[in-house]
Amino acid sequence: MNRTQIRGISTLQDSSIKNPNSYFLRRTPIPLPHRTIQQPRGQDLDHINVAHSHLLHSDWPKLDKLSTSFDSFRVKHILLKLQNDYSLSLKFFKWIQLHNPNSLSLESNSIMLHILTKNRKFVSAESVLKKMLTSSMHSDLFDSVLHSYRMCDSSPRVFDALFKFYAQMKQLRNATDTFCRMKDYGFLPTIESCNLYMSSLISLNRAGIAVSFYNEIRRSGIMVNVFTLNMLINSYCKLGKLENARQVFDEMQDTGFNPLVSSYNTLISAYVNQGVLTAGVKLKLTMEKNGISPNVITYNTLIHGFCKEGKLHDAYKVFGEMKTMNVAPNTVTYNTMISGYCTSGKTEKGTQIFEEMLRNGIKADILTYNALLSGLCDAGKTRKAAYLVQELDKKKLVPNSSTFAALIRGQCVRKNPDRAFQLYRSMIKSGCRPNTDTIKIMMSSFVKNDDFDGAFCVFKEMLERPAGPDSVILSELCREFSQVWKDRLVMSLLKEVDNGFLGLERFDKVRSIIICHSNAEGEVIQQDV
Repeated sequence: MNRTQIRGISTLQDSSIKNPNSYFLRRTPIPLPHRTIQQPRGQDLDHINVAHSHLLHSDWPKLDKLSTSFDSFRVKHILLKLQNDYSLSLKFFKWIQLHNPNSLSLESNSIMLHILTKNRKFVSAESVLKKMLTSSMHSDLFDSVLHSYRMCDSSPRVFDALFKFYAQMKQLRNATDTFCRMKDYGFLPTIESCNLYMSSLISLNRAGIAVSFYNEIRRSGIMVNVFTLNMLINSYCKLGKLENARQVFDEMQDTGFNPLVSSYNTLISAYVNQGVLTAGVKLKLTMEKNGISPNVITYNTLIHGFCKEGKLHDAYKVFGEMKTMNVAPNTVTYNTMISGYCTSGKTEKGTQIFEEMLRNGIKADILTYNALLSGLCDAGKTRKAAYLVQELDKKKLVPNSSTFAALIRGQCVRKNPDRAFQLYRSMIKSGCRPNTDTIKIMMSSFVKNDDFDGAFCVFKEMLERPAGPDSVILSELCREFSQVWKDRLVMSLLKEVDNGFLGLERFDKVRSIIICHSNAEGEVIQQDV
């Protein structure tokens, strides 16, 4: 496999993921290169010795006078002379960054990385790498570190630090390339760095590659730990392979690891998301039998599962149990319960839980208010909803698309499409984007009130947006409109074209959908436009 294939790992297809060998290959280690450096002479040598003397005596004022005479060659040799004193090396390095940053080169940065990692100063090494990331230096960093490795009598941890840094920054191509090249030269990363890489892969929806990478680190002889297995379980869950996830979970003890609460939570969440709530409940009971206490995430997951299935009685039982077990409900817990009751039309119960939330000092967020607003507005209780909106301002919470959508629905339920349209315009002005359902319910409200002009105003407002209305909204509009209004719609659109407010291309698209919809109903637009 060539290097280009390795760098292309982020574009793996499912077929490639099934065969981890296609991207992580074992090789016979390549001998480490040894690069010699030119020794300083003449003025360079004198400058290096004088600067070195000032540094040893902490005579920074005298060093300041030499700042403009430093270049990359001199800086590199001073760092090499100081490499047995990491503290002084780092002070000098930072001084150069401040007084003459142009004298720092890729090689001098690499030497500094060797010095720091050899002395296990990984936080400082990471800060050096972060600064390099903002420059163009990092592109050839691995080669530079490799060629200066022997020169600095370095430690393999320098490559691990580089791999870990790329993984932490979620630069997956660089991380993968570093891992593969480390193996080329016989170096292996720590399991902590491998775990971080797997975590980044999972967070970027690369669960298939995470499974392949796990198989590779096992083949490489890297000893995994319980966190590695947790991420393997998580990867299989994200891929929908619950049987594989359960197999890894069941075999954890056989490999000398006891499942953590996070191990159980990952599987329980997967069962809930797949609609297998019973299996999630059973796993929670197994968890307790094995002496592991469920935490707030465990309870929140099960509450969410019950609410999603409309089993509010069971959700409330779990809610009560967690309080009995001294597991304090958090904002997520209360939001889930409030949303569950309000979605089911039981806004009074949702409000009671909200009041309990505030009594217990749990901070409500915009999701809390959105859940309550949605329930109240769906029930047409717009006055109570308006009171809650005032509370948002007092709590310094910013309304989002869901907030506006609930308020618009509430006005439509109350047969106030004009007010709904005003809210729609406020929504647009605030930078929130309405979804298709919000538009459809607003148009439908106008039509049901025989206000076709109002419906057309909504439609025209959408035409002025960059994206414009999609075919779903257009079809819905046609379905609601009578044939007479479809004809008037086309004519009104044509007038918008004549006035320069609507492009011909968009007009043709809209007109074709209207005609197709009319023909589907056995009608033909008579007017030739």
